[in-house]
Amino acid sequence: MAVYRTIACWVFLCCAVPASWAAPAVEFRSVGEDAAVLYDAPSKAAKPIFIVARYYPLEVIVSLEAWVKVRDHTGALSWIERRALSARRMLVVTAPSAEVRQRPEDLAPIVFGAAQNVALELQEVVPGGWLRVRHADGTGGYVRAAKVWGD
Repeated sequence: MAVYRTIACWVFLCCAVPASWAAPAVEFRSVGEDAAVLYDAPSKAAKPIFIVARYYPLEVIVSLEAWVKVRDHTGALSWIERRALSARRMLVVTAPSAEVRQRPEDLAPIVFGAAQNVALELQEVVPGGWLRVRHADGTGGYVRAAKVWGD
């Protein structure tokens, strides 16, 4: 009987914990105006892993004084110098293509199509799974959140 009470207490405690405690907000940053190097450790003496293009979105995992541990859209973890990051919110198209529409509706006219790996600036998160975005050429519209990464 004591085992059942213990299990019941754990279930109660797990359910009573606010969702904000269990799932902290995800923070995204983007590479700034210049390409940046991703390293396997927080040091310029560490092994360079990859060079990422400007505006590439990265998920912040750990922040140190001068270095940030990040995850890219493939799930790979690496380190980048903090000064290489921008507060500008960018997204990358992860689907083979993404239709950017005039309104956040599936049947709205298409403004433009964005190919895989194209960067789009996040303007606003819209209810219903849509994101208002802007292309580098200034053209804007709405894209399905499921087609991009970095939001």
